Amino acid sequence: MSRPSHASARSTDFNLAEAIRRLRRVVARWRQPVVERVANEKPDPFRILIATMLSLRTKDETTDEAARRLFAVASTPEAMARLPEKRLARLIYPVGFYNQKACCLRAACSLLLERFGGRVPADIDALVTLPGVGRKVANLVVTRAFHLPGICVDTHVHRISNRLGWVVTKTPEETERALYDRIQPRWWPYLNLYLVTWGQHCCRPTHPRCGDCPIAARCARVGVTSTGKSRPPARRLSRGLQA
Repeated sequence: MSRPSHASARSTDFNLAEAIRRLRRVVARWRQPVVERVANEKPDPFRILIATMLSLRTKDETTDEAARRLFAVASTPEAMARLPEKRLARLIYPVGFYNQKACCLRAACSLLLERFGGRVPADIDALVTLPGVGRKVANLVVTRAFHLPGICVDTHVHRISNRLGWVVTKTPEETERALYDRIQPRWWPYLNLYLVTWGQHCCRPTHPRCGDCPIAARCARVGVTSTGKSRPPARRLSRGLQA
């Protein structure tokens, strides 16, 4: 792995725990991601697994509506496995890749019944054997459904961690390994929630709102060429952002 640039190295003296605490306070102003809502509303590992699968490459509003429609019809592996694939697709439309996800949902439910007695396993290696479940989904399930230590790295976490200068990596897998070395274990289950919410509202892929950032002074701003306008503080508070 390449050495950090001078700009990235400048941020290494910043207390990461303090940075995460600041982000926690700010992201509480916004509506929490749909998977977090599902976890807080009903901490059912199956619902968390399905909501996470639906959320891939899909906006939270669309995922939320699709998950509600689906769970109103089928909220257990048995019920979901019995649904025809075409009906599953209609229920979750218009989430991204809804036809492919319908196929994966049905197959995953069948395997849960065949291999795991209808229960979602609390093990990453077991979870990734299910169709449509990669390491990101598996990490989010074990941390939010079973409260086990782990860091879920998606595009937001990978991008923002590198932008801040916390890591210098090329892939989410490399980022995950690097963050385990840099972040205190107490923050592992919450890092995805904080950085995803932050990435959606402020630290956007293009034109990030650096003027709204509570850790901007210590951010390496790797790859940032222009910033967007600041906006008034949000007033909607989220529940469950505890660490």
